[in-house]
Amino acid sequence: MVFFMLLAVLTGLAWMVQIMSMMKFLMNYGVNMGDFIGLTALMIPFIISIIIPFVTFIAIIFVYNKLIADNEVTVMAASGLSPAQIARPALRLAAILTVAHLILNIFIVPASQVEFYDMQWNLRYGLAHLKLKEAAFTELSSGLVVYVDNVSGHDLSHVMLSDMRDARSQMTIFAEKGKLVATVRGLSIVMTNGSVQGNGDATVTGTFDVFDMDLNVANKSSSSSYRVRSVSTWQLLRDVFDAPTVKRHRSILTELATRILDPIMNLMLAALCLAILLRSSLLRRRTSFAPVMAVVAMAVVMAGFMSGTNMIDSITDFAILMLSQFVLLMLVLGVLYKK
Repeated sequence: MVFFMLLAVLTGLAWMVQIMSMMKFLMNYGVNMGDFIGLTALMIPFIISIIIPFVTFIAIIFVYNKLIADNEVTVMAASGLSPAQIARPALRLAAILTVAHLILNIFIVPASQVEFYDMQWNLRYGLAHLKLKEAAFTELSSGLVVYVDNVSGHDLSHVMLSDMRDARSQMTIFAEKGKLVATVRGLSIVMTNGSVQGNGDATVTGTFDVFDMDLNVANKSSSSSYRVRSVSTWQLLRDVFDAPTVKRHRSILTELATRILDPIMNLMLAALCLAILLRSSLLRRRTSFAPVMAVVAMAVVMAGFMSGTNMIDSITDFAILMLSQFVLLMLVLGVLYKK
């Protein structure tokens, strides 16, 4: 119960911070509140994946420190229970959370990030974002202006489009009708029954029955859209061996380490906290600094793990980090299970 309460509170606080940081997006793009809340809600799985190890640690240190303060651990130890037996409920919780965290990192977080970036792109550049005003000039981007007499959904009538983005190839188009269409590259406008005038090295005029123009407001499929956080785990495992650049190779290895090794920190921090608290409680001192020692140990272990994941350059570094994590976990469990 302490774990779930802390998880709900900290997730809510982090979500509020995310909402405040994206408030500029809400104001600049005229997104309605429902879509904005839905967009930020897609960040919740990612937020949970970050804070789960810390919440596990805080819940365990809170409950077991209270048991120690109330002398309940002393009574249990006097009745013949070993530190490992007293720690068993917390270790079970940590093991369950490790598996749940692994599933969250491998499947749920990448899927939610794909939805997040797709929804963000659509709200910025897609049909959901574009709101043309009737009998008014609308600037879609710098140098690209559209005027329409009437708007009915995505159907337009009496369209005037001025494209001055390229000084060497300026274009003005008039059309009786137009229709906005979403493509993988962004927005396109299909115009019918109109005329076009191009101004560049020479002035060119003509008429058309159908004219399809890519507005090039944004390119959804550009190479810059490769975000490791939204790539599936199986795709990352394939890409790690044929990454086009060293930078991408490192980013993929770091993301894989975060997804696969970070869940083990639930068990690591739980065992570390229990070993320090329970072994210190057996010393029967009036004043114990065990909680402070546990917090310092947690900070050192997490700092080392985060530094290790950010310094991975090769598969060998990944294996060394995983082996180091396993050895440290075995050492901590050895201290906890020591007779």
